[in-house]
Amino acid sequence: MQTRLGRQTVQLEQPAVILAHAAVGGKQEGEGPLAQYFDHLSDDSFFGEKTWEKAESAMQKLALSKALEKAVLSPEDLDYILAGDLLNQCIGTSFGLRDFGIPFYGLYGACSTMGESMALGAMLISGGFARKVGAMTSSHFCTAERQYRMPVPYGSQRTPTAQWTATASGCVVLGAEGAGPRITAVTCGKIVDKGITDANNMGAAMAPAAYDTLSAHFAATGTGPQDYDLVLTGDLGVLGHQIVADLFAQDGVDMGEKYRDCGMLLYDIRKQDMHAGASGCGCSASVLCGYLLREMEEKKWNKILFAPTGALLSPTSSFQGESIPSICHALTIENL
Repeated sequence: MQTRLGRQTVQLEQPAVILAHAAVGGKQEGEGPLAQYFDHLSDDSFFGEKTWEKAESAMQKLALSKALEKAVLSPEDLDYILAGDLLNQCIGTSFGLRDFGIPFYGLYGACSTMGESMALGAMLISGGFARKVGAMTSSHFCTAERQYRMPVPYGSQRTPTAQWTATASGCVVLGAEGAGPRITAVTCGKIVDKGITDANNMGAAMAPAAYDTLSAHFAATGTGPQDYDLVLTGDLGVLGHQIVADLFAQDGVDMGEKYRDCGMLLYDIRKQDMHAGASGCGCSASVLCGYLLREMEEKKWNKILFAPTGALLSPTSSFQGESIPSICHALTIENL
């Protein structure tokens, strides 16, 4: 059962329980401040495969397998899995999941995909259409650079606003019953486009979408940043994070120190030379499925607002001079 709060937000009267979660990362993630929170880290960017694209599929296999293991479940126990990635036709996901035999909904929300998959999974469970659902996504630095910008061997110079695409995957298993943090409300974002055309400035492109969705969520639920232990946007990085704070300041809302961004948490930005921070589907997914949910289970935080962001561009649209439409989905996650 659920209650609609305005146009975009749903309050889940039967919250979906996060039964288990797993995070997989690569070498850069293993050198970052959140390394201890990953379930698996690899120094090999190929993850034992022959191509980077196959490596991304391998990450999803690992993340799903470890989440199922922690939940003491088999693939047959899942009613659905909702997942996607950044690659054309989401091949990282489809090839990664083809041997699991789980009913599958493929999603594309760019870097907001973890929020999209969890929101839809939670509504499936709350509505009584499923008992157990997997939600997952991934990204890989080398696959993303090859598809969206320049091949890695080209050695192109990165601009100050550029972000480092995380080589990471995150997976959660949601259930109708059980112990664990619960998803109690979700807000579906709208496409927002303020005319940014620079594919190396994703933070500025996505920040207005984050502001729009967070504003809608606060208004619908009657809450503000002070009502959460943490408010987390997805991968806006240093610039996008500041833009969101400035936009709320214009409304007289102080986001305060509780407002953070996953793109600023995953790496040591200065020591690892990450320019504006981290990006990619795997950024917010791994920060959530490793660091955030682990700390919630240990009761460091009891209520967070998770709002991953995504840039809905393609190489073709960029080549044609199109601007970058963006999206943000928000979820309230609580210990009840």
